[in-house]
Amino acid sequence: MKYYFLFNPLAGKGRAEHFALELDRENPDATKCYDMTKIDSFAEFLTKLSAEDALVICGGDGTLNGFINKTANLEIKNDILYFPAGSGNDFMKDLNRVQEDKEFRINDYIKNLPVVTIKGRDYRFINGVGFGIDGVVCAEGDRLRSKGKKVDYTTLAVKCLARFKPVNATVTIDGVEKKYQNVWMTTTMKGRFFGGGMMVAPDQKRDDKDGKISVLVAHSLSRLRILTLFPSIFKGKHIKYTKYIDLLKCDSISVEYDTPCALQMDGEPMLEITGYSATIKSKEKVLV
Repeated sequence: MKYYFLFNPLAGKGRAEHFALELDRENPDATKCYDMTKIDSFAEFLTKLSAEDALVICGGDGTLNGFINKTANLEIKNDILYFPAGSGNDFMKDLNRVQEDKEFRINDYIKNLPVVTIKGRDYRFINGVGFGIDGVVCAEGDRLRSKGKKVDYTTLAVKCLARFKPVNATVTIDGVEKKYQNVWMTTTMKGRFFGGGMMVAPDQKRDDKDGKISVLVAHSLSRLRILTLFPSIFKGKHIKYTKYIDLLKCDSISVEYDTPCALQMDGEPMLEITGYSATIKSKEKVLV
């Protein structure tokens, strides 16, 4: 049996690569170590594994997102383990685990994930898709990191809230359309957390027997009101402000903004987006 460690060199300021390489050096006969970003074909890569071998994903939420999308049409017969080594690790938090925990099996968690369509392309997501201020925060965080600057997402979020211009949106949930004014974010969640511990959907359950996703719309808020409400999101207390926060469970959602905005998917930003749609209906898979 061998362990195949797949790391993202950018995850956790290099922690993921360090962890993977250390284990590789400690157990050279039982491990193989690969930079996941350099694997062109996972279908071809997986043919190297025998049935008893295991994959270990080393990285954060973005690394997991990359893996689940690069293997979306593949049925993986091996155990898939995860070692959280990112900056936010919201998937880990949602499972009530800590970074000191041993790597754990995630095969069941990456089955039947919701699908989001952005600019005509389908993706799967493991935590959530956010459209608005959270997308702007992730985009600004990436920009700062590219310049070698340290990123504190809480501080960055407050700064972005002070500059962000809310938009108008049309949101259709399970076929029912509603128009909103002054929208700050429209977020669809599979888990409870985003942004390194913000509990945006406190009642969302990964093991929901119906597989529902949660949709949060923050709207009709003044800049001062959003700034005073913001701290409550860390403990999920924001949902009590029902005048400004709509939170629903559903099977499908589509969102259209009247102005292009940044979007984040499991913490990975996309710029100049005007809409997205998401559904709990996963794509059919084929065997490797």
